[in-house]
Amino acid sequence: MTLVTMAVLSTVNVPCGTALSAEQLAAKILDPESADSYDPSAFSFFSDVEEELQHSFLSEMAIDLAAASALAKKYSSGYDLPLAQAA
Repeated sequence: MTLVTMAVLSTVNVPCGTALSAEQLAAKILDPESADSYDPSAFSFFSDVEEELQHSFLSEMAIDLAAASALAKKYSSGYDLPLAQAA
């Protein structure tokens, strides 16, 4: 596990009380249903993880920036989420 992945997962898992793997978090970041159900782990990624770490994690997990940005926009209602402005 890389330092980026460890930092992201600790930022997301600890406050949410979850134990997601990097792959599970990546799936939530790409799943439109996670925005519909306002998944706390995906929201934590978009709101609590520093923008530079977000981009590094997306790159490591081979997640398309435009796809992640589109989902961040769904979460951004009332919140200033950096990734919602990307791509």
